[in-house]
Amino acid sequence: MNLSTKQKQFLKGLAHKLNPVILMGSNGFTEGVLAEIEIALDSHELIKIKISGSTRETKALIVDAILRETGAEKVQVIGNVLVIYRPTEDKKIEIPRR
Repeated sequence: MNLSTKQKQFLKGLAHKLNPVILMGSNGFTEGVLAEIEIALDSHELIKIKISGSTRETKALIVDAILRETGAEKVQVIGNVLVIYRPTEDKKIEIPRR
């Protein structure tokens, strides 16, 4: 699934008011963190993840791993906060067509 620019802008607007639901600390990307991300995506579709205590290169690797493992789409990365989206069967968020 690839999001168009219009769809990403719509999701960024929705994500603006959200607080991070996953806070990643010094342990980094673990199986427990992955499980929590999966639960959050199934519940909310659009989530923020705060990745702290990492260098820019490490953060990029963590973001890539999260996207690969969850099958989610990156909406944006601002500083230490990653916003991702993965639709569920229920389609809780109705995104605009391309």
